[in-house]
Formats: sequence, C-alpha cells, structure tokens
Amino acid sequence: MRKFSRLAPAAAVGVAALLLASCGERPDDTQGAGEATGGGESFKACMVLDTGGVDDRSFNQSSWAGFTEAQEQNPDIEVDYTPSADDTQYTPNLQAYVTEGCDTIVGVGGLMADDMAEVAAANPEQSFAEIDSSSGADNVYGIQYNTVEAAFLGGYLAAGMTQSGVVGTWGGLPIPPVTIFMDGFAKGVQYHNEQKGTDVRVLGWDPANPDGGTFANSFTDQAAGRSITETFAAQGADIVMPVAGQAGLGAGAAAQAAGGSLNLIWVDTDGCESAADYCQYFISSVTKNLTGSVRDYVLAAAEGEPPTGTYVGTLENDGVGLAPFNQFDAQVPEELKTELDEVRQGIVDGSVTIDSEFAVTG
Repeated sequence: MRKFSRLAPAAAVGVAALLLASCGERPDDTQGAGEATGGGESFKACMVLDTGGVDDRSFNQSSWAGFTEAQEQNPDIEVDYTPSADDTQYTPNLQAYVTEGCDTIVGVGGLMADDMAEVAAANPEQSFAEIDSSSGADNVYGIQYNTVEAAFLGGYLAAGMTQSGVVGTWGGLPIPPVTIFMDGFAKGVQYHNEQKGTDVRVLGWDPANPDGGTFANSFTDQAAGRSITETFAAQGADIVMPVAGQAGLGAGAAAQAAGGSLNLIWVDTDGCESAADYCQYFISSVTKNLTGSVRDYVLAAAEGEPPTGTYVGTLENDGVGLAPFNQFDAQVPEELKTELDEVRQGIVDGSVTIDSEFAVTG
C-alpha cells in the first residue's frame, strides 16, 4: 500500500454539494508517509483501485484525484490507495483496509460490486463507497453516473462531424458502466440521423442487439484496443469512441498511425488532460465527474456523517457532460455546437428522451 500526505496549507472547509463539477488532475506518484497535520481530528480515507493502476488516464486516476482534492481542502484527511492487479485482489484489498482501521473505504469500479457487498455485510459498522455501483447496503454509498445522457451527445457530435458516414465504439468489458456509454453513443447517432436526415452507421454496437457488441475483454490491453480501432478504420470509420480505460490508449496509437484520417472521442475524463499525447485526435470527451463526486463524498464523510444511499450524476447536476472541443474547437461548426446545446437542454427538460435499458436512475 502507498500512503500519501501531500498537505495543503489551506484550512479545512465545509462540505461541498455533491452536484458540483470538477476537473480531474493527474495523480502525483511521489510516495510518502505520515499523519495529517491540519490541527483537527485525523480522518483516514482509503481507496481500492481497479486494474490499470493509479495513472490509468481514466477512472482510477480521476477517482484518486478526488481523494487528493479532498485532502487539499481539509488537511486533517489522510489518504491512501492500494492497486488491484486482478479481480481476485478486490476482497483481500478491501478487507485489509477494514483491518487497518480506515474511516471510509472507496472501491473503484462496478466489477468490485460483489466483493464490496460481501465485505460490507461482514463489517456493518464500517463506512464504504462504491464507484459505478448503486448502494447495496446501509453502510455502502453508491456513486453512479447516467452516462447514457452524455454519450448521446457524443454520438450526436460524431454523427455531425464524420466525413465517411461511419463511426464506431468499442468497450473493455461487457459490463453496465461500459455498455451505457456505447448505447448512448449509438442512440445519439440515431437521433442525429432522424433529425438531420443523415445515414451515419455505427460499428461495434447495435442497441437492438446488445449481445453483439465489440469488446477488447480487457481494460489494460492496448494492443487489442489498437487492433479493434484499426479494424473499424478499415471498415470506413473515421471517428471512434473507446470505452476501455487504459486499453483505450491503443485507439490513440491507431489514430496517430492513421495520420489524420481517424479521430476519437475519449471517455470518463477530458482526454486532452488525461491522455494529452493524443489530444490532437480527440474531438471531445464524454465525461463523468469522478473527481468532484469522490471529493465531495470524502469531505462529507470527514465531517462525521458519511452520506448514504446512491448519488447519480446527470447532465442536469453536471455529474456527466461533454468536454471542450479543445484543438477541434474551430473545426466543429457553430450550427452543430448550437444543436448540441439544444439537445443537452432537451435531455435535461425531458423534451428529448433516451430509451435505453442501460440508463441509471436515482
């Protein structure tokens, strides 16, 4: 396990609302040890990462950034993480933190949900939170994101930007936190086709046949990610959205090798911040406010009353969204930008509905 004690000089502040947005920061891998020195009662927040490491440029990294931001706002918070090499380490890693006496334990990723449920049931007095899973017990706070909404915008954007009339999406594993992105993306393309009279095709996902989606079967295999993306490009796709954590970097390598004929939409974080080497290929990113929601949970728990139930990030509460166009800003037509704003507002006010079996509700 690695202990971090990067303490900010600012005094502790009150708990921020769980609806506030935030940008993730790349974690500092400098190791250190020691107790918090803010002058108040120490609170220890511990995080069990999914596979891919703390610098996966995706959900692990952004979740950990929430811990470090919480510590910066409240120096009495001590933070710690432990990585998981594979899914057999979830339960022992969670239980080790219970034994260590952490005040709250956060598990990253829906794949950990069963392990979290088991450990939480065995330790009813321990406070837990689970990212990408609903609350399954009174002592587990669920942190979820209705990314079908933001991915719908990503699909609409891709349909409005494609030159070939073919786009694609593929995932790491066929699990709900992944397929929700893919379904929303495909339905956003469909909506563009309906509204604009286009005929853009989607490779890798068909909402009518969710069992036929394309997956790398890994969140870390960049070679598989590159191979899938290059296959899509060979089939005519000029925009691809990988939903695969670190494996998605293989799509970046494919875009780089394509020399400008292939562009991407990143997920979870703004790719121009988390995977900056490939920023020139990211039209935008479909984001989850992992950093903000994790930060706000830890700050609330440190006040002595850990939140209970389930938080769902939406477009309305800025829990999900579409990142800036960054280097593509001048290339995205103003008309398309206006349409995206209108579609976003329509989703928020209910005038645009997304019929998806993968949608997350409160």
